[in-house]
This record gives sequence, structure tokens and C-alpha cells, in this order.
Amino acid sequence: MKLLVLLAIEKAGSTVYTPIMARKSSTLMTVLQAKELRRLALDAYELEAYSPNLTKAEAEMRIRVLRAKLKLMSEPPHTQ
Repeated sequence: MKLLVLLAIEKAGSTVYTPIMARKSSTLMTVLQAKELRRLALDAYELEAYSPNLTKAEAEMRIRVLRAKLKLMSEPPHTQ
């Protein structure tokens, strides 16, 4: 099983993706993953989240992070 875990760190309004554990994987992301990741990166204003040389595992993790960010962005702000 190939595994890559990314640590998403919020810094000054943008997310920095840092690999914290990785095993070698030579399988590049699929065309569908690339399209979705590119779209999500644009929608979330996280252009650095997209890279054409990502593995399937890296792409899936970034897709999950960006989906979560967009979900949070779509919710109304909490007020007291």
C-alpha cells in the first residue's frame, strides 16, 4: 500500500501543503483527478495546490483538503 500524508498548514490566508510521510509511488494522478484538483484549486484560491506531477495519493489528499476548505467557505460566518 502506498501512502502519503500531507500536513495542511494555514499561513496568512493560504494553505501550505507539506509532505510529512511518504513512500515511493510511481503512479501519477488520473486525468479526472487532475481536472478536479485544478478546478478546486482555482475555486479555493489555492493555485499552489495543483501540480501536474502528483501521485494518485497526493492528488486525492489535496482534493479532500480543498473540498473541506470550500465547504467551510460556503458556510455563513459564526456570530454571537
